[in-house]
Amino acid sequence: MVQLHKYIFSFRAVPTCTQLALYVLVVLCLFPWQLSGQVSRYLQKGNSLYGQQRYKEAAADYARAVAKNPTYTPGLFNLGNSLYQQKQFDSSRKVMEQTAKVTKDKGSLSAANYNIGNTYMSQQKWEEAVSAYKKTLRSNPQDADAKYNLSYAEQMLKKQQQDEKDKKDKEKDKDKKDEKNKDKKDDKDKKDDQNKDQQNKDDQNKDKKEDKEQKQQSQPSKLSPQEAERLLNALQQEEKKLQDKMKKEKGVPVKMSRDW
Repeated sequence: MVQLHKYIFSFRAVPTCTQLALYVLVVLCLFPWQLSGQVSRYLQKGNSLYGQQRYKEAAADYARAVAKNPTYTPGLFNLGNSLYQQKQFDSSRKVMEQTAKVTKDKGSLSAANYNIGNTYMSQQKWEEAVSAYKKTLRSNPQDADAKYNLSYAEQMLKKQQQDEKDKKDKEKDKDKKDEKNKDKKDDKDKKDDQNKDQQNKDDQNKDKKEDKEQKQQSQPSKLSPQEAERLLNALQQEEKKLQDKMKKEKGVPVKMSRDW
């Protein structure tokens, strides 16, 4: 893990004196009118401050050098490095992208893209980091650090994609479970409503029945003509029977003869 962190967080360093001399020589040969003594002094001062880990002050001097010459590759490169050391990853990347645009040297192009990859790596933007390291290897296929970082970024990208897939699947399962629970609740509520409706109907029917019975009890029953005639005949027969019975009990009076 120590080696891994070393590769991830080790920016391509500020050029050594030999490398810096080479940069200066290249620029002098290609653009002799662009490299003034003032730009060189800003770069040297910035390198000194950078070596003391005074990155903010170093960045200020590199920025002055770039202001004098916006296409000055050493100034751009080292400005990007000093911003990275301050964890200003977005700003560092913009400077490195500018470096990659203006440089004509494959080594500088490879280093710029490598550092762009590191800014993405530091922000855990794995897909962008993979792209940057691939660009690095196009310029320098033998770059061992870029190969290692590319492999690491690809693994982290794969893990990130799997985590996102697992999260979506989990959310989908939760949605299905919630929907199922909702359906069960809806069914229960519907059944409860149906039971309530039936209970209300039963209560209403019961009330109607009780009202009908009360009305029947409070009102005299109505007889049909046939029933009235049968009832009258029955009463007449009962009355005749009663009269016959009374006659038998009183007896027939006996007519007495006179004794003369």
